[in-house]
Amino acid sequence: MIYLHRETSGRNGTPVSLVKNLVLSAEDMKSLAKKLKQACGTGGTIKDGVIEIQGEHRQKISEILIKLGYKVKIAGG
Repeated sequence: MIYLHRETSGRNGTPVSLVKNLVLSAEDMKSLAKKLKQACGTGGTIKDGVIEIQGEHRQKISEILIKLGYKVKIAGG
């Protein structure tokens, strides 16, 4: 189960979509992050096994992950 969170703390109120609970190799994580950033048309990074995508894109990320066969839960704010 992958969790999608929105976080604004420590970012001057700018929302960031977090993709948590992924169990992937570093290479797969990089490729998934790249795919999500391109789909959302925005930047992002990987920190401590969590993919961070700039902006509020949980719905779009959720649709992409479901198409890839993951179970997704949108959590938080």
